[in-house]
Amino acid sequence: MPRSPKPVEDLSAEEAAEELAALAAEIAEHDRRYHGEDAPTISDAEYDALRLRNAEIEAAFPELMREDSPSAAVGAAPSGAFGQVVHAKPMLSLDNVFSDEDVRDFVASVRRFLALPAEGELAFTAEPKIDGLSMSLRYENRELVTAATRGDGSTGENVTANIRTLDEVPQRLPDDAPDVVEVRGEVYMRRDDFLALNERMAEETGRVFANPRNFAAGSLRQKDPENTRKRPLRFFAYAWGETSAPLAETQFEAVKRLGSWGFRINDHMGICRSVEEMLARYRTIEAERASLPYDIDGVVYKVDRLDLQERLGFRSRSPRWATAHKFPAEKATTVLRAIEIQVGRTGALTPVARLEPVTVGGVVVTNATLHNEDYIRGIGNDGQPIREGRDIRVGDTVLVQRAGDVIPQILDIVPEKRPADAQPYVFPDRCPACDSHAVREEGEAVRRCTGGLVCPAQAVERIRHFVSRNAFDIEGLGEKQIEFFFNHEDASLRIRTPADIFTLKARQEGSLTKLENVEGFGAVSVRKLYAAIDDRRQVALSRFLFALGVRHIGETNAKRLARHYLSFEALRAGASEAVMPEGKGDPGNAAWQELVGINGIGSVVAEALVEFFAEAHNNEAVDALLAEVTPLDEEPVGDISSPVAGKTVVFTGALERMSRDEAKAMAERLGAKVAGSVSKKTDLVVAGPGAGSKLKQATELGIEVIDEDAWFERVGQ
Repeated sequence: MPRSPKPVEDLSAEEAAEELAALAAEIAEHDRRYHGEDAPTISDAEYDALRLRNAEIEAAFPELMREDSPSAAVGAAPSGAFGQVVHAKPMLSLDNVFSDEDVRDFVASVRRFLALPAEGELAFTAEPKIDGLSMSLRYENRELVTAATRGDGSTGENVTANIRTLDEVPQRLPDDAPDVVEVRGEVYMRRDDFLALNERMAEETGRVFANPRNFAAGSLRQKDPENTRKRPLRFFAYAWGETSAPLAETQFEAVKRLGSWGFRINDHMGICRSVEEMLARYRTIEAERASLPYDIDGVVYKVDRLDLQERLGFRSRSPRWATAHKFPAEKATTVLRAIEIQVGRTGALTPVARLEPVTVGGVVVTNATLHNEDYIRGIGNDGQPIREGRDIRVGDTVLVQRAGDVIPQILDIVPEKRPADAQPYVFPDRCPACDSHAVREEGEAVRRCTGGLVCPAQAVERIRHFVSRNAFDIEGLGEKQIEFFFNHEDASLRIRTPADIFTLKARQEGSLTKLENVEGFGAVSVRKLYAAIDDRRQVALSRFLFALGVRHIGETNAKRLARHYLSFEALRAGASEAVMPEGKGDPGNAAWQELVGINGIGSVVAEALVEFFAEAHNNEAVDALLAEVTPLDEEPVGDISSPVAGKTVVFTGALERMSRDEAKAMAERLGAKVAGSVSKKTDLVVAGPGAGSKLKQATELGIEVIDEDAWFERVGQ
């Protein structure tokens, strides 16, 4: 599919949903070709770009994440040509990172989850990421019994007979191996073997493979094992699945033990005790990449201690304790022809570079993101110079990259090619859509239009968002229809606010301009539209809140708020009563503390919600909407049979058996509400060593207080 020229922040919810659907289908097809047929039709960089575009849109619109999202998929369904093997433990994929900053963020996220200090000891292994076919070898009583491909992560293809032909796969393990162990790794082919075999294949069959990985996968899927035996396949061991006994205490020691059993392990694996060591190891391996006899496409980092891996656990398709630092994709230079400003749904003014078309990583690029006005001026997010302080001007020759960003980005300029008449770019202080002032709040890099509902760029997008699939989901109000209703001169057909949607039918009854007589509609389509509108006069509270388009409140945060307050009346009252802190040392009032205490709702989200309900025109619009529709009360969620179901719990002090994130996740899984502050609504306080003001407040209010051990005893864990 053609890539959207829009930055993600400027996509409407409808556009994002459409693109996510197309990406899901496209990525699934490439997965099938790559994993199932060993015949990919795009490069790794292009494939990574598709996945990253999908991830970028999902991050901006988490409420639109699909059930068939590539973010939750692993590999592809196993081929019907072989029997199937259900993995005792899923074979998941790794998340990818592309920059030094991404690596720092990965390490920081691990520390945050484990509640480790920034300077506390934390070791990682670093090893080359082999570009081969993932394989799981199951040994029972130290005999090889099955070999299976990754497949879809849960079920793989049974290729045991073919794997037995590989010299580097032991048929039997030594006596010190566990009774049951699944050894996992990568089947690959050396480049020199690949070139020689591919040349012979071309002569004998006319068929060639694109790269060693595809040749290795095709060789392993031969129906006759003797054909596989003729192919020089090799195997690197680097992981494990089910085991009947622990292999070691660390990743490094466990892999070394696999080597002692006769498996080939990578001698480039090492231990890193800081981000700087990880990046240094990455650069060393990258520098040696061309001299290695096998293909690699990055470096894999893993938390070394296995007990920490266990605590970190997994996301839907990847472990939290590991990531792959991919090597950079191709870069190219071209000429910047213009800088255009796009206005997004939230009023953000985003600069977009219009480029002389250039091919980067196999894709023709005509647009690139310029992020914000500081980036154009040569200033980074931390206020320090970037590109040695060089600004970006129209007419510059620029360096473009498509590595980590699906939307290409301009990395730098070529100073010696700058035209003599090139002028510094002046970022507009007025909205190009409505001429309202565009202001930049303190601490923000983005300039925003203040036009609100009078800005057509925002107003139309607000209506689009309101009727989108994960909001009110009103069929028949697509982009063209919204533009038609928004711009129509006849008041009986005009839709400028959400409430106007629900009064359309009533306004039409006394109008001479009938919608069914307008070209493109008709009696049947109008009846369906009215029915679709009437069908949404009752809507889930989370959908209602998400549809309002409050900044920072996507579907996930809307659900968090709905599950906490349970009714719109309670939510609105809580936000309206909340008094934000005026400075350091000011905690705000109880309503504010309750709001920011909701798990996942920090001060930024809380402030946006409070400010929304503090605006008179927003309340007027909401009241008009409530006259037409009813947000349904939310049902409590969680394990209603647990002893803490429905309780409001506060954790305070130092937790010794779990991190704060782990504690919150456990409580919510058991049906409890987790708050960040103590109030009269608090039912239980779990206090660890060092508990201070919250413990004192709980005591004064007569709230039950227990320690961490008592918490585990109470919840039965």
